[in-house]
Amino acid sequence: MSRLEGSLTVTTTAGVVEGVVRRGLRMWRGIPYAAAPVGSRRLRAPQPPAPWTGVRPAVDFGPIAPQDPHGPSALPAMPIGHDEDCLTLNVMAPRPTTGKLRPVMVFVHGGAFAVGSSREMPEQGEGLVHDGGVVFVNLNYRLAGLGWLDLSRYGTAERPIDSNLGLRDVVAALEWIRDNIAAFGGDPDNVTLFGESAGAGVVTTLMTAPAARGLFAKAIAESSPVEAVYSRELQAEWAADFVRILREVIEERHPGVTEGRSEVEVLDHAATAAWITASHRFAAGAIDRTPGTVAWSAVLDGEFLPERPTAAFLAGRSMPIPLIIGTNDREGSLFRGRLDILATTPERIRAILSGTEASAAEELTGTYPGLPRQRDAMDLAGDHAFWFPSIVAASGHSRVAPTYMYRFDLAPRLARLLGLDATHGIELFAVFDKASSVFGRFMGALGGTRDFERAGRRVRTNWLHFAYSGEVDAGWPRYDEDDRFTLIIDVDDRIESDPRGDRRRAWMRFVPHV
Repeated sequence: MSRLEGSLTVTTTAGVVEGVVRRGLRMWRGIPYAAAPVGSRRLRAPQPPAPWTGVRPAVDFGPIAPQDPHGPSALPAMPIGHDEDCLTLNVMAPRPTTGKLRPVMVFVHGGAFAVGSSREMPEQGEGLVHDGGVVFVNLNYRLAGLGWLDLSRYGTAERPIDSNLGLRDVVAALEWIRDNIAAFGGDPDNVTLFGESAGAGVVTTLMTAPAARGLFAKAIAESSPVEAVYSRELQAEWAADFVRILREVIEERHPGVTEGRSEVEVLDHAATAAWITASHRFAAGAIDRTPGTVAWSAVLDGEFLPERPTAAFLAGRSMPIPLIIGTNDREGSLFRGRLDILATTPERIRAILSGTEASAAEELTGTYPGLPRQRDAMDLAGDHAFWFPSIVAASGHSRVAPTYMYRFDLAPRLARLLGLDATHGIELFAVFDKASSVFGRFMGALGGTRDFERAGRRVRTNWLHFAYSGEVDAGWPRYDEDDRFTLIIDVDDRIESDPRGDRRRAWMRFVPHV
């Protein structure tokens, strides 16, 4: 382990941390950005971390957020410990060469708001730091029932419960970055918040949340479920179901222990393991209970989140900062097996179209001519969850700030043979230079890796250029509602005006059912 004398010990607002140098980069891991959300702080908004004395080693990642190891993920279960004391972040910076502060890129992981962590992709962000000289930060946030279910109705004056905990966690991390990142060489006034899937949903939602204003200067949303924000009324139904399930789980292990206990007492005293089991059972029935929704989600609480993000984008009330937003060619093809969480069956499709006029619904389904064939059903489901909401967000945001739209079409040959094509999440292997990882080598076993690596370099160049300047390559024009110019990332990149325009126009008549 190498060391740079004097450059690894950093003073933060809570105390001194000491990092390490690995692969030529300075790294600090497992830094608490908030107090442990345990005991009386469970289900409460994050509080500042408790200060410490002496030098705190920042060598190892912190525990991951409690989660179901068999939850909605294409990756194998992570064989590492979880703990409710999970609110930590990691900082990575190049070796110091000048006194000038560097752009900061903050990544929010995906995982359907139910699984994932800041350590799920080994060496994540190292390519961006090596290539672009940025300061890279990633973080953990609370997941599933502990972070993305509105249980606030069960709070009392003596024991309040807060809403939108996962979002509040990310805001707390951004506040920590504002107050501390300069000590690591990062510019707190030049922060790019980016994420994928659920993480991208955090990005687009925070662009419309008053509490996040001023905490980041640019945003990148890769496959955002922009619409995964629901009413308090719907979340009240979900909360009642969840508490009932949690009682059942506890009673199975300790009969009679919940008798006479209020909901808040059950929520307070349930062990972490019971929360995980209850979250699994709740999520398992969510897709057919309310098709087209995400089991774990933000809530329109009227305070932290006053309106749906799409409404805010269309009304010009999103944070007026530069935005890159886009999706992959076939978002829905990944969602099968343990990832079966989208509206991919005829019953689910009918449910999501239930609020749409019959002629409009017929026009929309007509743009997927193979329905109810699985391939077309998955494409419709992916467009409903990711593509069309991203189009809506880009359309509205383009009126107030520079907006750039992309579609990632490139996939290794094996991915195409498996029927995945350029599916949900595949662009992460380009963004983070992971074509040579174990999974990347497997997917590229039949060819296509070289083209994918080249595309990855182009993507990283654009992401880094954007982090520095808020602009992209000169050949990528801004998105607007007249031309709808979109960068198609493929073997050879190209610009298309309003790609799949017929399908977009059909979706414009769609009326969300929730």
